[in-house]
Amino acid sequence: MSFIPRPIDEEERVGELMALQALETLPEPDFSAIAQLAAAVCQAPIALVNLVGSDGQYFKGRAGIAATKMDRQSLACPYVIIGREMIEVPDMLADPRFRDDAWVTGPPYVRFYAGTPVVSSHDHALGTVCVMDQVPRRLSGTQRQALTTLATSAAGLLEAHYYTRRSDEIIQRLRDVEELKNRFLRTVNHELRTPLTSIASYLQLIQDGGLDPTTEQRFLQVIERNSHRILGLIDELLLVASLNARTAVHHPSSVDLTAVTRRAVDQITARARTCELRLRLHADGPVTVSADARRLEHALTQVLDNALKFTPPGGSIDVTVAAGPHPAVEVRDSGIGIGVDDLEHVVEDFYRAPDAEERAIAGTGVGLSITDKIVQMHGGTVHIDSVPGHGTTVRIALPGSPTAMPTG
Repeated sequence: MSFIPRPIDEEERVGELMALQALETLPEPDFSAIAQLAAAVCQAPIALVNLVGSDGQYFKGRAGIAATKMDRQSLACPYVIIGREMIEVPDMLADPRFRDDAWVTGPPYVRFYAGTPVVSSHDHALGTVCVMDQVPRRLSGTQRQALTTLATSAAGLLEAHYYTRRSDEIIQRLRDVEELKNRFLRTVNHELRTPLTSIASYLQLIQDGGLDPTTEQRFLQVIERNSHRILGLIDELLLVASLNARTAVHHPSSVDLTAVTRRAVDQITARARTCELRLRLHADGPVTVSADARRLEHALTQVLDNALKFTPPGGSIDVTVAAGPHPAVEVRDSGIGIGVDDLEHVVEDFYRAPDAEERAIAGTGVGLSITDKIVQMHGGTVHIDSVPGHGTTVRIALPGSPTAMPTG
């Protein structure tokens, strides 16, 4: 068997096969129906819708054979995609190109072959519709025309299947966007309405007059606190938008992960004490990473804030900084945990688990989403383990730094 050269458009041709995702499912019923029709029309025991990939031939549809692929150099299909026209070989044993082919000398003992190219709308020969027999013979003119028509149908079907899959993906994305929009509206409606209602009520009381200076000052403090809450929510929403758009400012440098973690822990120490939680930081010394310290601290604060909100009084939060090839920060709490069904969704924008809703735990549902996006920006990963009723562990792993942090 002589070596079969490749088409001059081989790279583009194989690229289109990959883009169409044509080799992902073999065989497919619709293409096997084409092969069966080709076998019936041509009165041949074997028929294929055969796609010629870079490293083999793949049977998208088949009739009369159990195999799903063959070697790239086997039989005449590779010649068909080069010449881009029908090839008919009345007797394979009489043709020096094929007489030593394994498919000719062994099962299924092919003697006759006829194949026509499957040409895409981008003018690439992606494969063939071919028929085979175990005795020498020829096709009639009508049979040749039918084989060509079936090859054209196979090309159209390949593209139709691709666009159907794309349509399904687009529909699902639109549904996801609609759900995200609804989550956003629910979150913003609740998180903005509560402080705004409070502000409006206290302002009305102040405007009505008759308050003593102490009470008026206390009301103003409530207004200020709720104003900060609204500003914080707006900042969070803007940050999520910039992270999703990949426009968030990111200035990495060599920083000490332990120092960044300690600053994040310090921010919540007073709140942890108020909530009657034991907050402990475990770190043996400096750990150098390449990171944007401000962004990383923000990511850690989001995780710690979640641990605070979901851990009942008397519980604990342990924060551990680990060195190594992949430095990490682990936040382990003894809180209410996350259900299995919710675990895969907790890093999605505006996702709030049913437990959070039922317990009326405040939040926008973007904390872990922000953390995940910031860590990804750093080339790191976020891994979450949780058991309902037994707490949650969030592990943030980062790429290491080639230089060591000085200890002196």
